[in-house]
Amino acid sequence: MNRLDCDDTLCRRMRANLDDFHADASGPDSVRRAAVALTVVEAGHGAEVYGLSRHDDWHTDAALVLTRRAAGLRHHSGQWALPGGRLEPGESPETAALRELDEEVGLALNPDRILGRLDDFATRSGFVITPVVVWGGPGAALTANPEEVASIHRIPVAEFLREDAPILYPQPESDHPVLLMPVGESWIAAPTAAMLYQFREVAIFGRQTRVAHFEQPYFAWK
Repeated sequence: MNRLDCDDTLCRRMRANLDDFHADASGPDSVRRAAVALTVVEAGHGAEVYGLSRHDDWHTDAALVLTRRAAGLRHHSGQWALPGGRLEPGESPETAALRELDEEVGLALNPDRILGRLDDFATRSGFVITPVVVWGGPGAALTANPEEVASIHRIPVAEFLREDAPILYPQPESDHPVLLMPVGESWIAAPTAAMLYQFREVAIFGRQTRVAHFEQPYFAWK
């Protein structure tokens, strides 16, 4: 498994790759719109990662911030998620992503930490989500908002570069397969998984990969 240090070299590489990518902003303004933050931080010593062992050599590795949604939430409780939520009136996706990042995991960042956007993703639950890639960098302290977040996970970016990713399986109601991203002994499902896969392909590898056509499992339709 390749290592990726959380340093300026990686930051510049991702910014350049995202600058070369023309994100697809789809859906009318009348739909419910949301934004999520794909935030790159330092994993830290012995990072607690769901489904993975603890490794001290992850200290300087780049990681993505994911959460488990709080049990008391009306929608998608307990599911894997990226920090994010609905756009407030007059907000851009970038502003919303940074606000939600602060509200959910206590990480307040300036707009100059934004590296770029990925493609909008229309969910089965009726939202169009804009993924925003953000540089959190080394030393980022995270604190869960218990009203929204059950737990915070710093998952090394290298885990999303596995050769067995993505996992695709057919769903009878759709012409397109469901996309999953393996993590440890488990997996994360689309729509979050689709955004993670496009992050890997675009921000890390510099590939012009699209994911909006991938299906979501039944439990994500509500």
